[in-house]
Amino acid sequence: MTPRATPGLDPAWSRTVRSPDAEGVPRTWHVLDNLAQLQERGEQVVGTVVCVHGNPTWSYLWRRVLAQAPPGWRVVAPDHLGMGWSERLTDPRGLGQRIADLDALTTTLGVSGPVVLLAHDWGGPIGLGWALRQRTDLAGVVLTNTAVHQPSDAAFPAAIRVAHSSAMLDLVCRRTPAFVRAATATCRPALPAPVRDAFAAPYATAGRRQAGADFVADIPFRSGHPSAPVLDDIAGRLSSELADVPTLLVWGPRDPVFSQRYLEDLLRRLPHADVHRYQDASHLVLEDRPEGVDLIWSWIEGSVGAAGLSGDPIILPFGAEASRDEAPGSGVKQPDSAPGVPIRVDTTHPDDTSIAELTDHGRTITFGALAERVAAVAAALHARGVREGDRVAVLVPPGIDLTTLVYAVWRLGGVIVVADAGLGLRRLGGALRGAGPDHVVGIGKALLLARGTRVPGQRIRFDTADADTLALEGAALPPAPEPAADAEADGAILFTSGATGPPKGVIYTRGRLEAQVALLRDTFDLVPGDRLVAAFAPFALYGPALGLGSAVPDMDVTAPHTLTAAALAEAVAAVRASVVFASPAALRNVVATADDLTRRQAHALQRPRLVLSAGAPVPVALLHRVRALLPHAATHTPYGMTEALPVATIDPTTGDPTDTTDTDPATGEPDGPGGVCVGIPVDRVEVRIAPLDAEGRAGDGLTDEVGVTGEIVVRGPHTKARYDRLWGTQQASERPAGWHRTGDVGELDDRGRLWVQGRLVHVVSTPDGPVTPYAVEHRIERLDGVSAAAVVGVGPRGTQQVVAVVVPEERIASGLRRLGGTPLAGADLAARVRETAGVPVAAVLLRDWLPVDVRHASKVDRGALAVWATRLLHDRPAARALARRSGQAPATKSR
Repeated sequence: MTPRATPGLDPAWSRTVRSPDAEGVPRTWHVLDNLAQLQERGEQVVGTVVCVHGNPTWSYLWRRVLAQAPPGWRVVAPDHLGMGWSERLTDPRGLGQRIADLDALTTTLGVSGPVVLLAHDWGGPIGLGWALRQRTDLAGVVLTNTAVHQPSDAAFPAAIRVAHSSAMLDLVCRRTPAFVRAATATCRPALPAPVRDAFAAPYATAGRRQAGADFVADIPFRSGHPSAPVLDDIAGRLSSELADVPTLLVWGPRDPVFSQRYLEDLLRRLPHADVHRYQDASHLVLEDRPEGVDLIWSWIEGSVGAAGLSGDPIILPFGAEASRDEAPGSGVKQPDSAPGVPIRVDTTHPDDTSIAELTDHGRTITFGALAERVAAVAAALHARGVREGDRVAVLVPPGIDLTTLVYAVWRLGGVIVVADAGLGLRRLGGALRGAGPDHVVGIGKALLLARGTRVPGQRIRFDTADADTLALEGAALPPAPEPAADAEADGAILFTSGATGPPKGVIYTRGRLEAQVALLRDTFDLVPGDRLVAAFAPFALYGPALGLGSAVPDMDVTAPHTLTAAALAEAVAAVRASVVFASPAALRNVVATADDLTRRQAHALQRPRLVLSAGAPVPVALLHRVRALLPHAATHTPYGMTEALPVATIDPTTGDPTDTTDTDPATGEPDGPGGVCVGIPVDRVEVRIAPLDAEGRAGDGLTDEVGVTGEIVVRGPHTKARYDRLWGTQQASERPAGWHRTGDVGELDDRGRLWVQGRLVHVVSTPDGPVTPYAVEHRIERLDGVSAAAVVGVGPRGTQQVVAVVVPEERIASGLRRLGGTPLAGADLAARVRETAGVPVAAVLLRDWLPVDVRHASKVDRGALAVWATRLLHDRPAARALARRSGQAPATKSR
C-alpha cells in the first residue's frame, strides 16, 4: 500500500522496495526517494540526505526536504517497518534491530557517500546508530527534537510515562488514534485538516498502529531494558566518533516531550554543533516552522559541502588547495607550497549549468561542456602562438565566452590582463597599453579600441562566432602542452578602479589566486551547489573552479546602475541562485525598481541566502530595503580592494557578526567610533593601523591599539604580489615588507572591529589636526532635507578648511538661491550642518549630484569636488558673496 493524493507529496517520490531486514528476511519498505527525478534531469548525485522519522509519524514528515532539495542532492526517506506504508510485522522490533534494518535498506538503495543524516524523535537514536556505522561516508548530521539519553536529574516526560504504562499503552497507542492524533495536535499554528489527516492516514486501524505502541514500549525506562545497552552505546560514542562531523540541531523548545534539557544533553555530547531554536515551535518543528527546511538545506550546502562532498578537494585556480597552515614566523596562514598547475573547470557535476547569460540572445553551458570548450580553445590559442607566461589581454563581455577565454589562458599557463570596460575607454586603453600584453583577444570593437589606443600585441578576434570557430578548430588539434608547475608564476593582472588616481595593475601569482579563492570560499561558505548571480563580472570568474553555477543578468555591465529588480529576479530564477553579488549602485536601482516586479519575480527573490556588495560604502538603510526584497538573505559588505579581497566582513543590518545587538538604536547602524564598520578581519588576514601625524600623513610604525586613527595596513596569503610596472608605488605600498598599505584610513575598536573613515588622500589637514570624512558626512546625511554629503579640504596642507558639499533632497534648480555664481546653502541649512558636523565647517555648498567612479558608480570623487570647491571659493565674487552671508565665513585663499 502506498499513499494516495496527499498534500505536498509528489507521487513520483513514492515507491516500494524489497530489502532484507536485520535478520535477512526480505521485507517490503515504503520509501520517498527523488533519485529518479535527478536522473531525468541529468543531475549527478553530489550527496544523499537520509531522513529518519520517529513515532508516530512517517516519511511524509520530510516532504518539504524533498521538494526543496538543491540540484544534485538525493533525499531518501523510508518508513520504518511496521510504520507508515511499510510492511506490518507480527513481532516488535528493538532499537538494535531497527538500526540494522536501516543499514540493510540503504545498502539495497545504493546509498553511498557523502551522506547526511536528518532525524527526528525516536528516529534520532536509530539514525545516529546507523550513522556511526557510516563514518567513512558520513558528511553531516542534522537532528530535530530528539534524544539519546535521559538526564539523570530529570524525570521522563509525563506524556511518555503515561503512554508507556501498561494500562494506557494499548488504549492510547493501538486501539485508538489518540497517540497518532496527539503528534500533530501540538503544532502551532494548527495544521490544516488535510495535512493532519495525511499524517494519520497510514494508521487507520488498530492493526496498523501496533508498531507505534511497540515503539513506545521500546523506550528504555530502566537499565535492564533490552534496548538500553544499545542506546547507551550510541550516547557514549557521539563525543568521540562524531567530534569532527558537522552537526546541526534544529529545535522546537515548546516540545512537551523533547524539551530543552534534551537539547542541552546533546550539546554536551556534541559541543561543536550548530544550533537553531525556533522559539515558538513544538515537537514537529519543521511543521511549525517550514522555513526550517530552507535553513537545513542552507546549512548542509554551506557547512557540509566543502568538507563532506566525497572528501575531494574543491578545485581551485591552478589546481592547488589552500592550506590553513601558518608560514613559520609570519603570523599569517599561508597556502601550501602549491603545485601551481593550471586552473581547471570543476567537472564533478558535468551536466549542471555552469553559466547562464540573461541577455536578449541568452544561452547556457554546463560544466562539462565548458571544460571541453576551454580545452579546445586553449589548443587553438596555442596554435596561434600563445605560450606559458604570455600576457593576454581579455576584452570580452562577461558570460560564457569571457569565462572560456580566461580559463583557456590559464590552461596554457598564461597571464590574464583584465581591465573592464567600466574604467571608461580612455583609462581602459591606457591600462592595457601599460601592461604591454603579448596578445589581445577580444570582440571586434574591442580590438578596434586596442588599435586606436596603441595597445601592443597580436590580435585574436573572439566574438561568439569566432569563439565557436576556435573551439571547433582546437577540438581537432592535439591538447595544448601542460605548463610547468610554479605557484610563484604570475597568473593575473587586475586593474584598480582608478577612483583616486590612474588605474593600477595588480599582479597576482598563481598561489595568491588560490589563496584568494579559498578565502572567498571559506568566508562566505561557498560550496558546490551554490548558484551565483554576478552583477559585478570579475567575481563570477571563480565560479567554475568552485563548482558554482552563475548567471549574468540582463544589464549593461559597464553601468552597474542599469541592473533592475526584474533582471535580478530573472537571473536568480534562471539558476536558482543562492548568492547575489552586486555593487551598491546596482542595489540602489534594484530597490528603486522593485515595484515593477511580478509576483513570480518577487517569489524568486525569496531564494538567495546571501547578498554581497563591495566597491564602496553601502548605506545601512539601503541594505534594509534590499533585505525587504530578499528576506532570507544576509547582506554582507565585504571590505577589501583589488589588492586584497576579502579583508573583513559584516552584515551591517545586524551589526557585529558576534553581537547582533551592538547597534545604534537611533540609526540601526553598528555603534562605534564613526565611519563605516566593516566588521572583523576574516580568517588568515591581519589588520594593523599606521597612525596619522598632525598633518594627516601615515607613519611607518604599525599598531593594533584601540582608537588610533591611521592608514589601514593588511597582511594575508591573498594580497597582491606587486603592482605591475610601478616599482615606486609598490615600494611605498609595502611598508613593512609583506604588508599592504590600503590607502584607506580608519581605526580598530575594543571589539576587534575595523572602522573605515575615508581615503588617506581625502583626509582634511586642518590646523587642529586631521579630519577623516566619513563620520562627518554620515552625521550631515542624517539631517532632514539632505540626500547626500561629501567633506573636502580647501587650502594648503596643515591649514585646510573643511567644506561640506551637500546634495539636497530637492534639486537646486527648484528654488535654492545661487549667490555670486556660487551655490551656497541657505543660512538655516548651513547652521544645521555646522551644528551636526562635529568639526568646524568653513562653507556649505550645494550640488545636484556628487561625482562618482565609473566602474562602481559609488565611490565619491572627493578629489574632483575639492578642485571644484577651491575654484569656487577662491573666485573673488564668490568669496565676497560668501563673506556677506550670515554664518558663511570665507575660506582661506591660497597664494
